[in-house]
Amino acid sequence: MAGDSEAQLRDRGDNNNGAPRQPFLIGVSGGTASGKSSVCEKIMELLGQDKIDHHQRQVAILSQDSFYRVLTPEQKAKAQKGQFNFDHPDAFDNELVMTTLKLILQGKTVRIPVYDFVTHSRKEEFVTVYPADVVLFEGILMFYSQEIRDLFQMKLFVDTDADTRLSRRVLRDITERGRDLEQVLSQYITFVKPAFEEFCLPTKKYADVIIPRGADNLVAINLIVQHIQDILNGGLTKRHNGFTNGHAPPRQRRTSESSSRPH
Repeated sequence: MAGDSEAQLRDRGDNNNGAPRQPFLIGVSGGTASGKSSVCEKIMELLGQDKIDHHQRQVAILSQDSFYRVLTPEQKAKAQKGQFNFDHPDAFDNELVMTTLKLILQGKTVRIPVYDFVTHSRKEEFVTVYPADVVLFEGILMFYSQEIRDLFQMKLFVDTDADTRLSRRVLRDITERGRDLEQVLSQYITFVKPAFEEFCLPTKKYADVIIPRGADNLVAINLIVQHIQDILNGGLTKRHNGFTNGHAPPRQRRTSESSSRPH
């Protein structure tokens, strides 16, 4: 599957006659440590894009974690003590998210901030994301803002058991972010769990596809990959115009119809 997908994506990129690519935006949401990044990486792998140079990829992955606001000295002091709510909608720079997404939709190259979770600050360097046919944007609150939510042509929600998510977060924050167990658990009880229930979980209703068990659910991920392939290859457009069970209607499709993209 991966090899065929890679060829199909490459052909699509080669046939755009130099015009800016209008990417297909996919939002991926779910609770903390639900497996959002793993799902995105698995989709990229199955589309045959994980081994390709960043300049040539037709699939790109962005994370809402890159868009945390710059903290004031007082907020940073709270963050160092585990007393700042990073799971609240106000913790994210949604203006920068919107600006970035609009540039991506215009087929522009964008620079993404790099956030340091140890120091709770943006680093000096940026990550460059080049124009792509498919852009996966993952984060706990990707569907919270309607303005941002409406930009996605497909919305996925990774639904993972709360105990599993907590155990993953404990391991991640201790090993990767230098936190101690007491601080991680205190932050989870005080901020993470309440914020999930108030801000993240209610946005599950906006998802087009809900993925139980995250990246372990290969059946769901393979169906999503096939859906993306259909979109990239015009397959859904064919079906919307009367192509069913491999048979075409008597009339011929107009050129404008074959290039339309469903939302």
